[in-house]
Amino acid sequence: MPDFNKLSEILMTVKAIQYVMLALLLISAVVLPKQLAEQGSKESSGAQVTAEAKDGAGGATGNGAGQGAGSEVGQVTGNGTGQAMGNGADLQEGCGGSQSSGSETSQTPGVGQGQVVETGDGKGTIVLDPGHGGDDPGMIGGSGINEKVLNLVYAKKLAKLLGDAGYRVVMTRTTEDGLYDADASHKKAQDMQRRVAVIAQEQPLLTVSIHQNSYQDPSVCGPQVFYYENSGEGEKLAKEIQDSLNTGLAVARPRVQKGNATYYILKRSESTTVIVECGFLSNPEEEAKLQQEDYQDQVAQAVFEGIVRYLGDTSGKDVGA
Repeated sequence: MPDFNKLSEILMTVKAIQYVMLALLLISAVVLPKQLAEQGSKESSGAQVTAEAKDGAGGATGNGAGQGAGSEVGQVTGNGTGQAMGNGADLQEGCGGSQSSGSETSQTPGVGQGQVVETGDGKGTIVLDPGHGGDDPGMIGGSGINEKVLNLVYAKKLAKLLGDAGYRVVMTRTTEDGLYDADASHKKAQDMQRRVAVIAQEQPLLTVSIHQNSYQDPSVCGPQVFYYENSGEGEKLAKEIQDSLNTGLAVARPRVQKGNATYYILKRSESTTVIVECGFLSNPEEEAKLQQEDYQDQVAQAVFEGIVRYLGDTSGKDVGA
């Protein structure tokens, strides 16, 4: 005779196993998609920042722009530490008649923490953002000079002028290091987010991001200023600086300031922000000038004068002159 008690126990065990399997399936159906969605969201966020990392810096390869590297203006490839893709600006033939836009391995002091380099005397804060840094050199000129070094040189000279005029100056970086963590999975994204965080924390009167440019045509040269196209104040600031550069550097074929809707530093900053492209490292003659201290002083002075004119600061207009 069959042992019905044992058979019943077996059936109950089988049913219990079925319930457990069903529960596991239900849990998988709810939890796994959520985890995948969260992971995809994080990856998408990093990619979005990288794609928007067009802070107008020189050194870009691209669709109408020239050769270069970087991302504060160009779209960075890979993990954001190498070459970048850039968007072109208005192009004309010859030096001074064309322009393109182009647009790091240490740990920063902390998210949103800039470095005060000039204390000023109460006129307000200005943020200076030297583009690139760390593993991201930006554009590299024919002589071997790289953009991250020059950007820092120009930013420090401008900071001194602003400090002498009474402004508190905060820089996003003061060394050749970048603003991302060494183990960050999206280094350029983190770098750009931290630059924007500095601006958000400081709530400055204005922000100037400094870069060098490039283009595949080596005859292209000259400075140009970019602003967020939906910012009326940004356009005013860009115009003052552009006019000052055109006059102060005696640009042969002056151009106008250029609006842009995609460069990350312009689009995401909470203050009036512009990108100053000091010149083209892809132009041999201009590359040489950009490394000369007297020319660097002229560029810094011109940018400074454009800033104080925008701010209506007549007391600071003679500083450095």
